[in-house]
Amino acid sequence: MHAQQISSVLSIWSHLLVFSFLAHPSASSLQSFVYAGCSQLKYNPGTPYESNVNSILASLVNSAAFSNYNNFKVSLPGSDQNDVVYALFQCRGDIGNSDCHDCVTYAVSRIGTLCGGASGGALQLDGCFVKYDNISFLGDEDKTVVFKRCGPSIGYDSEVLTQRDALLAYLTGGGQYFRIGGSGKAQSIAQCVQDLSTSECQDCLSEAIGRLKSECQSSTWGDMFLAKCYARFSESGYSSKSDKEDDDDDMERTLAVTIGLIAGVAVIIVFLSFFTKICEGEGELLFSSLSFNKRK
Repeated sequence: MHAQQISSVLSIWSHLLVFSFLAHPSASSLQSFVYAGCSQLKYNPGTPYESNVNSILASLVNSAAFSNYNNFKVSLPGSDQNDVVYALFQCRGDIGNSDCHDCVTYAVSRIGTLCGGASGGALQLDGCFVKYDNISFLGDEDKTVVFKRCGPSIGYDSEVLTQRDALLAYLTGGGQYFRIGGSGKAQSIAQCVQDLSTSECQDCLSEAIGRLKSECQSSTWGDMFLAKCYARFSESGYSSKSDKEDDDDDMERTLAVTIGLIAGVAVIIVFLSFFTKICEGEGELLFSSLSFNKRK
């Protein structure tokens, strides 16, 4: 087997390596859509308010690279009081800055599409929340139900219901803005927007958890989102690790295996090439020896 054949084989393996990368998309579960809402009031394109909206959404994205929560009030030069925009973002308390930034970046791009031209909008993804409006909502406790859903019923199971109630009860303690509890695969999560005081957060969570228990009773999972807090539980749990990270892990394993195969094939090819040359050399030597003996 010659150098050209070796190059051809390695080329085939490199194409397989590229295919293994393409077979692992990098969609993130943290960016899964939960709910969105847009105000009916619209603003006119090219106005100072539009400039303020664009500016404040860019500020959310920039800040998310360094923090999991921030709020802003923007009024650019040339704006009047009616053009002021208020906004905030918050990421789930168990994700890092990189995932937070990615989530907020995606949320801002989505809210721009979903609420294009609206004077206010809110978007909740699995890993982050963004909101902007022309009326200040910062620091206001709001227990309005904005979204709820319940999984399929498991019927009456005292063990499962006791476990669920214990997990939800755990969420109300500690005076923290983010809390997560788990037992086996079952998990519960609660979070308040951090513009609330700790007492307001506790009050909001008590409302969310109470509604979740009464409205999702014997469900395998349930979500209760109020305007300034939420509570969730699931028998199968939640993951703070994105699908993208799982895909990256799979990609690294695939890469390691593929590189190992390439190296193994290359070694075999070199060995066969070397062995063929030795055999050809011994054949020529034997032929020369027979010819010499024949002449004698």
